Amino acid sequence: MNRTDLSKRAKDELQGPTQEQGEGVTHPEVKETSEGGKPAHVTEGEREEQGSGVKTIRQTWKENYWPEVRSHEFTQIYETLKPFCDPGTLPGPVPHTVVLHGPAGIGKTTLAKKWMLRWTQDDKTLKSAFYLSCKQLSRQGACTFAELVSKTRLDVQEAEIPDRAQNILCVIDGFDELRVPSGSLIHDICGDWQKRKPAPVLLASLLKRKLLPKATLLVTTRPGALRELRLLAEQPVLVEVEGLSELGRWDYFLKHFGQEDRALRAFEAMRSNPALFRMGRVPAVCRVACTCLSRQMEQGRDPAATCRTATSLFLRFLCGRFEAAPAGRPRAPPPAALRAVCLLAARGLWARTSVLDGEDLGRLGLQESDLRPFLDKDIVQRDVDCEGCYAFVHLSVQQLLAAVFYVLDSEGQRDPGSRRPDIGGVQALLSKRERQKNPYLTRVGYFLFGLSNEQSARELETTFGCPVSAGLRQELLRSLCGGREPLPWTADVREVLHCLYESQEEPLVKEAMAQARELSLHLQTEGDLVHSAYCLWHCGDLRKMSLQVEKGLFLEDEGASQSPAWVDRSQNDPHRLSLWMQLCSVFDSNKNLIYLGISQSSLSTSSVRILCEKIASATCNLQKVVLRNISPADAYQNICTHFVGYETLTHLTLEGNDQDDMLPTLCELLRHPKCNLQYLRLVSCSATPQQWADLSSSLETNRSLMCLNLTANELLDEGARMLYLTLRNPQCFLQRLSLENSHLTGAYFKELSSALIVNLRLTHLCLAKNDLGDGGVKLLSEGLSSPDCQLQTLVLYYCNITYNGCINLSLILQQNSSLTHLDLGMNHIGVTGMKFLCETLKKPLCNLRSLWLWGCGITPLSCTDLSSALSSNQNLVTLDLGQNPLGYSGIKMLYDALKLQSCPLQKLRLKIDKSDAQTQKLLDEIKESNPKLTVESDDQEPKNSRPSSHDFVF
Repeated sequence: MNRTDLSKRAKDELQGPTQEQGEGVTHPEVKETSEGGKPAHVTEGEREEQGSGVKTIRQTWKENYWPEVRSHEFTQIYETLKPFCDPGTLPGPVPHTVVLHGPAGIGKTTLAKKWMLRWTQDDKTLKSAFYLSCKQLSRQGACTFAELVSKTRLDVQEAEIPDRAQNILCVIDGFDELRVPSGSLIHDICGDWQKRKPAPVLLASLLKRKLLPKATLLVTTRPGALRELRLLAEQPVLVEVEGLSELGRWDYFLKHFGQEDRALRAFEAMRSNPALFRMGRVPAVCRVACTCLSRQMEQGRDPAATCRTATSLFLRFLCGRFEAAPAGRPRAPPPAALRAVCLLAARGLWARTSVLDGEDLGRLGLQESDLRPFLDKDIVQRDVDCEGCYAFVHLSVQQLLAAVFYVLDSEGQRDPGSRRPDIGGVQALLSKRERQKNPYLTRVGYFLFGLSNEQSARELETTFGCPVSAGLRQELLRSLCGGREPLPWTADVREVLHCLYESQEEPLVKEAMAQARELSLHLQTEGDLVHSAYCLWHCGDLRKMSLQVEKGLFLEDEGASQSPAWVDRSQNDPHRLSLWMQLCSVFDSNKNLIYLGISQSSLSTSSVRILCEKIASATCNLQKVVLRNISPADAYQNICTHFVGYETLTHLTLEGNDQDDMLPTLCELLRHPKCNLQYLRLVSCSATPQQWADLSSSLETNRSLMCLNLTANELLDEGARMLYLTLRNPQCFLQRLSLENSHLTGAYFKELSSALIVNLRLTHLCLAKNDLGDGGVKLLSEGLSSPDCQLQTLVLYYCNITYNGCINLSLILQQNSSLTHLDLGMNHIGVTGMKFLCETLKKPLCNLRSLWLWGCGITPLSCTDLSSALSSNQNLVTLDLGQNPLGYSGIKMLYDALKLQSCPLQKLRLKIDKSDAQTQKLLDEIKESNPKLTVESDDQEPKNSRPSSHDFVF
């Protein structure tokens, strides 16, 4: 949706009927029910007291709804939950556990409270409702479940609660606020109403259906606690609360600014930062943005600069709260107050909570007076739901202040002796392990890098009078590399680039990126594109780059302009293409870049064109290019066209299901006089017989290609025949050829057999996963038996070969054949076939060094012959017997040969039952007697690669 349409739609809705805050959620008296669903007897005094409690709760909740938020947005989200108000109408087993999850401030509690009020308004069924705040439960001592329920003031007596009825709703709000060790709630589950237990244990018992087993449960949580919640909740229904839509955010800005031009300028500034704009789904973040940008624009500053990073926005919001002060009063709080609130913020985040109480302050040596300047400015607020507790205006503000804690106290954090035991240092904060345990720390790390920016540090110092540590930059660099050089770019690249972008500090980014040699980028969002483009702009010595572009990042079908969704997304595409162009400039700035891999990527016609133009004009010397499963369908052809005449390219891999009409381009590439391609892998390519013939013809003129891999192509016998004839041409320079899974039979193997006789270069041939049968092997043997045949590696994996084929191959191997590597895996050669192979291994003229017999149905019956063969053979170094049921008895028969140090075998793969103590003891004895032998356990059959595949690499 473009800005004009967005504005018009919002204005129309603003001029329509308005609704009061909380309209539609008025709550009549709660109907209490006893066992059997009948109204419980309540005295007049009790009724008045309970009614007063309900009224107080209702009023508090109504005041706690989203301010200035579109009422219809709220209603649309609520509609998702309406079916659960009547569990009897839902399919499947009841009761239901519904989990509302989303980031802090997104509106989970609001939705839960509204649903709770609506639940009790059902005139058809008498229903009860409970509200349990995890903030309060974390601070409550041991109690019974009956006592816990009574404190909700909505239902009082255990006897009045229909324990097995389906008309009870229990709201468990803020599961992520429970202060208990991870995994501890699963223990000590209790089903007794009168047994005293810690409140979190009672809560876990409720989730595990030991208490109120048929009640409907509604749980709210932040995403970081979902894993813990899943361990407890029985088949939860997960509902993500997404917050304000783009239209809802625009409406918010329009209401705040009043004037459309000013609102639009601020809105576009925030929208230019994808990550920040996504954070704006939270109403509180919209309020922070509007407050801050309004002040910036009044001062004549550019709002786009403020929105460049989340750090700049939230820092200016924080500093802006202390800019205007009455005459004679201090402009900002004293440094001690800043340190106090930052300490509180850091302590809360490391404890995984955003709500802190007086005890927390006491443990930190703080009092409420220390926080007074921030309480007065609503940076810290008294929590509405939890008496005596404090919370920050939003989690992001708490995370920013926690980052300031490290900036102001970085010297102390580096000194283990002065570090607080409950708050980790910079190294811990940025470690992957801690971020996985505590997701709240991730944004603290981003803010910490943002505060390393010179301008941000100056603003912090000017506002609060606290100097920022001069050694912060080096501290962050050390944390990134973990004491290793170069930086470990193969792990957490996405996080590293986000951190560097957040800093907007070019010296820091250049110093970090200067150490990058390999990068693997997974572009999932526009934010990833922004961060990657910015950081790669400062990268100058990259050697290898891998890209994965998620579906939806670029506009794929650029002709579907009639779709409204297409029109909406098309507004963003030019900006994304501009970022993509900046990212692709890496080919110009990195002259040593030799590897480019693009896999599992959904590109667009425009993005492919930009990529090709940058490659064509680049100063780098790409040597290896890998394209796997990319779209659109013509991307392969368009990219490869730009490699025609590209002298440095030596390796090219094209793999995917959309490679129609690819062969003409490859033929042109191979025929070009400047072609130096040595390795070509073409997988799953559709082509006509004539195109395969053209490829074969190109191989006769090409002088560089040595390895051709045509795995999983519908080559068929006719296409293969042309290749066989090409192999007979002395001008063909191929050394390795793979025709795996190419739908071949042995129909034209006479031509292949004759080619093996006359071709003096071909050393590796893979015919795996083709239905050759014993007849094909017999035809092939005619060429293999020739003394002129130079073949060293032959792969016949899964080719429908029986013992008859083994007999032919055994005879060849006994005649001083050039074959040194043979793969017969997944062929049922039987006892007879194995007997012939064992006899062959005993022959002094047998040159086999590697033999793969994976899944060949070999039993202990063949192990005596095999043991004898291994005792006399002097050449075999690799033997694969994986997926053959030898068992203890079979391995015992091999023991005498394997324990001999004179046995040349270095690598043996077996199917091993790890629970068999006898077998394990036997293997230990073999290892002790023959230390140079490595015995590998093979527990499962390879699905995408055969065991010998690594030996066929060019």
